[in-house]
Amino acid sequence: MMEQRDGRIPLMAPDVDGYGYDPKEGPVDRLLEDLRSLSPAGVERMAWGWDQRETGEAHDRFHAAEKEALRVLEANNRAQGWEELRRKILDLTEGRSSLVAWRAEHGDVGHKAEAAALAAALALYAAGDLDKAHRRPLLAAGAEALPWLLPDLPPDPYQA
Repeated sequence: MMEQRDGRIPLMAPDVDGYGYDPKEGPVDRLLEDLRSLSPAGVERMAWGWDQRETGEAHDRFHAAEKEALRVLEANNRAQGWEELRRKILDLTEGRSSLVAWRAEHGDVGHKAEAAALAAALALYAAGDLDKAHRRPLLAAGAEALPWLLPDLPPDPYQA
């Protein structure tokens, strides 16, 4: 993800046709909106991205990044806000207001995609306090379905 000089993640403005995200909307809001409109194929793609990073060095980097993100949120008194965001995502994926795509992929695929979504949300929420090296592993699985999360890293070739 391209960073501004101050380390913040830039917001994406609408394109010339008016599509895109409101410049007043932050990356976390964009992620929530994308999770609401993700198709079953997008959910599968996120789950596949999670599978690709579930072992070896990628797994170790992910857990180190997750631990660091939670540490910086706690150190900056932002842990409660993270818990609120986490609950919103869980409500979208498996709660009373879960959406059709997430219901269609209930089970192992849905849980892996949910883990990828939560990891991306953690990275975006902690972005101002978390360095790029720790954000990237958290964003990688979600970027398989939502490439804007890591625009400088193309998605891996998908193999079902």
